[in-house]
Amino acid sequence: MSDKPIIPPTPSDTAYQAAGDRPPVPDAGDPVALFADWLRDAAEAEPNDPNAMALATVDPDGMPDVRMVLLKDVGEAGFTFFTHRTSAKGSQIEASGKAALGFHWKSLRRQVRVRGPVVRVPEAQADAYFASRARISQLGAWASDQSQPLGSRSVLQDSLNAVKRRFGETGPVPRPDRWVGYAVVPETIEFWQDQPWRLHDRLLFTRDGHGWARTRLCP
Repeated sequence: MSDKPIIPPTPSDTAYQAAGDRPPVPDAGDPVALFADWLRDAAEAEPNDPNAMALATVDPDGMPDVRMVLLKDVGEAGFTFFTHRTSAKGSQIEASGKAALGFHWKSLRRQVRVRGPVVRVPEAQADAYFASRARISQLGAWASDQSQPLGSRSVLQDSLNAVKRRFGETGPVPRPDRWVGYAVVPETIEFWQDQPWRLHDRLLFTRDGHGWARTRLCP
């Protein structure tokens, strides 16, 4: 077993000096446009899934829950992802109507946090995205009762085989009613840029009518 510590030590002065300052978060007017710029940077820098995000919700007892999902659309309508409305996250969203998102692009030393109410996307939008998925992924959405107990992996495979027989080898696979899209409509968006000596740069955008108020935050 390695003697190397599991938790890396805090950087030394020498390491911080070698890293140098990074450009601060731009004082932009539109945080959604700034997010799109950062996402494009991440697409070039991250080895995989630059659109991965932590989705935080709460259960009926107020206990927080978090998991990684994939962002599938972003714009003025919100930050969109797709899932089963009967899953743990879907059930929690349906009950509370709120969620938070966290993006961490390690290679760029950047984070973005989003908080706000959640709405369902139009069914036509969910249909269009579902139709773009690989066929086995479409069938899997029918076969899996997401977040429910599973006796064994073979039970899931049996369910998938049954769905394959139902829909055949070719032809369209319709979207299950329980498979929906959600959009987190941002009330706040915070941009975070790593800086040496933990003197990080933070810029918070808060919804202000039809525009945004900007506030610099201490690290």
